[in-house]
Amino acid sequence: MTQAEIDSLIARIATGERQAFTALYDRTSAKLFGICLRVLNDRGEAEDVLQEVFVKVWHNAKRYRAGGFSPMTWLITIARNAAIDRLRKRRSKKEDGGQDGLDAVERLADPAPGPEALVVASDERAQLALCLDTLEPARAEAVQRAYLEGETYDELARRFAVPLNTMRTWLRRSLLKLKECLSQ
Repeated sequence: MTQAEIDSLIARIATGERQAFTALYDRTSAKLFGICLRVLNDRGEAEDVLQEVFVKVWHNAKRYRAGGFSPMTWLITIARNAAIDRLRKRRSKKEDGGQDGLDAVERLADPAPGPEALVVASDERAQLALCLDTLEPARAEAVQRAYLEGETYDELARRFAVPLNTMRTWLRRSLLKLKECLSQ
């Protein structure tokens, strides 16, 4: 699916067109699910977050601007941020001594991703790994910790013993390099 096709679907969703929403879901949900699953490492939570992502897309389609970023980048950002938010909530709940809320049936469910998600994740992982190898090792590790494991800028700055603004610069520049590499 091309950027122009996704742009068109998002524009139609902004007008409330349900068929466009269904088409966008059919064409992008596997990739977005793979992103959620990679961050959360829990199939059930990834499915819940994916549903939240598409609710956000439905409600925020009017805010999307076609110029600048690709529409897939916009969708991936929504998915990644939603998954990281869920991961942070999970961590804070454990730190507070709270229960994770899972009943016995949910604990017995197979958390392994399905075949489709495995294929999508494998292709994306291979391409991302190649692009991460183009970064300096410390910057690649910082990107992985920030965007795949949900560490905050402050945690990363302490871990790498650099000022907070330096860490923000590292991540911003690294993401620009990754974006360029992934678009090739």
